[in-house]
Amino acid sequence: MPYFYIPLLVIGALILLSSFFVVKQQSAAVIERFGKFLSIRQSGLQMKIPLVDRIAGRLSLKIQQLDVIIETKTLDDVFVRLKVSVQYMVIRDKVYDAFYKLDYPHDQITSYVFDVVRAEVPKMKLDDVFVKKDDIALAVKAELNDAMSDYGFDIIKTLVTDIDPDAQVKSAMNRINASEREKIAAQFEGDAARILIVEKAKAEAESKRLQGQGIADQRREIARGLEESVEVLNRVGINSQEASALIVVTQHYDTLQSLGEETNSNLILLPNAPQAGSNMLNDMVASFTASNQIGEAMKNSKKKNNG
Repeated sequence: MPYFYIPLLVIGALILLSSFFVVKQQSAAVIERFGKFLSIRQSGLQMKIPLVDRIAGRLSLKIQQLDVIIETKTLDDVFVRLKVSVQYMVIRDKVYDAFYKLDYPHDQITSYVFDVVRAEVPKMKLDDVFVKKDDIALAVKAELNDAMSDYGFDIIKTLVTDIDPDAQVKSAMNRINASEREKIAAQFEGDAARILIVEKAKAEAESKRLQGQGIADQRREIARGLEESVEVLNRVGINSQEASALIVVTQHYDTLQSLGEETNSNLILLPNAPQAGSNMLNDMVASFTASNQIGEAMKNSKKKNNG
């Protein structure tokens, strides 16, 4: 075989191999013949006529995402930056429209997003923009679906993924939020303090009631003890007046004895002479006698008046 055939065979092999091409999964290839649209090839091994047909372009059929950042003004004159994410895909049956009708689909989608957002946000106050961000996203999706379906694109979903007001506005909003939380905290602290005061007052009232009950019980028992002591002294011939005086004197000396047991006591009991006990006893007996005489005189006077 002459050597000049070898280059021809190589060229022929290359031309033959160039007639085969592969289209990846979830993509489509646009074939043109002499510059005119011929066909759309789907995934798999495909064939074209060498030197006649060419691959004009390839389109992905996967869902794609385009992030658009828009700065606009709200109804209350606050400038805010919104990030709108648009998820879209090429419609499988409209690859021709997607490839030939639009040169830059991203720019077209971005323009529609700007138009819708700048028409919707100025109607809302800043707080409403945060609350109604889903309404903004739905408005963008509706507008894009109507416009882009003619170009072979399907809008899957639109999301308002970020709302960024001016730094000073965010600082003011944070201060408002902090003030509101401090107000609520102060209310809770006030309620807790009020409950504490009420409960403390109830506890003190209960303590006083129990203390008074204890004092009353103590005095009742003391009175019973004195009554029993007087009855015992009456049995040995000591009348009630003398018995009462004797008990008082005995308690007086018991008090002196308890004071003497306290080495650090600075209490001085007046009068405190040795004859104080006997004088106290005589005074008490005299007072009891005088009170009995006054009582008898009053009884006799009442009887005479009644008669």
